[in-house]
Amino acid sequence: MEPAAPNTGHLADASKHLAWRLFTMGENRLELWKVEMQEARGSLLQAILLGAGMIACAAFAALALNVAIVVLFWNVAPVEVLLLLGALHAFGAAAFYWRLTRQLREWTPFNATLDQLRKDCTCLATKLT
Repeated sequence: MEPAAPNTGHLADASKHLAWRLFTMGENRLELWKVEMQEARGSLLQAILLGAGMIACAAFAALALNVAIVVLFWNVAPVEVLLLLGALHAFGAAAFYWRLTRQLREWTPFNATLDQLRKDCTCLATKLT
């Protein structure tokens, strides 16, 4: 009697099916990443433009307010007024710097893509074990 030949056709089909599914999953994840990149790019550009407009308007308003304060108190204490305004602006810059660094530390880009990849790994691990 000859030993039974292993069913290599079934194994090859299953391997092809698994490879095709992995390829399709990878393609879907890349598409999700691409969409998230486009959304992030649009949001970033909008934030930059809004921030630039805000900075320009705030700078002109601060300049006008500073000039008005200096002119108002010029006869009383001009140096002290300039020092006080300088200190207030330095404090404001430090507060904005602190807020920006905190926001950058907490920023987590591509959450949806990473979550989906974690789910894929979990699903694959349960299927393969």
